[in-house]
Amino acid sequence: MEKSKKNLPLFFLGDRLEFPPVDHANRDGLLAVGGDLSPERLLLAYKNGIFPWFNEDDLILWWSPDPRMVLFPEKLKVSKSMRKVLRDGPFTLTTNTCFSDVVDRCAKIPRRGQEGTWITPKMKLAYQDLHEKGFAKSYEVWQDDTLVGGLYGMDLGHVFCGESMFSSVPNASKFAFIRLVQELERKDYRLVDCQVHTEHLESLGAELITRNRFLEILK
Repeated sequence: MEKSKKNLPLFFLGDRLEFPPVDHANRDGLLAVGGDLSPERLLLAYKNGIFPWFNEDDLILWWSPDPRMVLFPEKLKVSKSMRKVLRDGPFTLTTNTCFSDVVDRCAKIPRRGQEGTWITPKMKLAYQDLHEKGFAKSYEVWQDDTLVGGLYGMDLGHVFCGESMFSSVPNASKFAFIRLVQELERKDYRLVDCQVHTEHLESLGAELITRNRFLEILK
């Protein structure tokens, strides 16, 4: 049965507000193509463990990978050097003071092994709309009066879905991420959705869990 599911044809979305079951995703986690980036569709996606990720000239691609990279807030790892940064500065943190600036910086920051950005103009508009509706949030890191790092993501009330982060000086994005996770732990959030594996996230305590376990926590 598992093999036959992996051979199912790719699902093309139309105007209807729907997604196929996530176990229809292929081995890379690609679930569906097309549709739109309306707030209603994006919220439906995130609440069902699905997220968009595509290049500017592509159709919209929707993903639900298995396994899933997550961080349980109580398992956050903070290095000795970062504990000193958290304690002594030089950073300060704000929340939701310049959401669009954070998204723009995330789109423009060069990333190893990537050409261009998946944060397209349509994506920026979509997440700005969700920000104004109270779902998409940003965390900003300042050094003196300069924005030097930050991150943004979707807040589902008990799960925070991280989307992207940037840093223009060492440790700024890590500072934002650690402060985010510490805040979520105080508020009894279940986990941070990191989507896919990176060594950087693993060093902070993130781990891979099955998609089924992720969906159980999400719902």
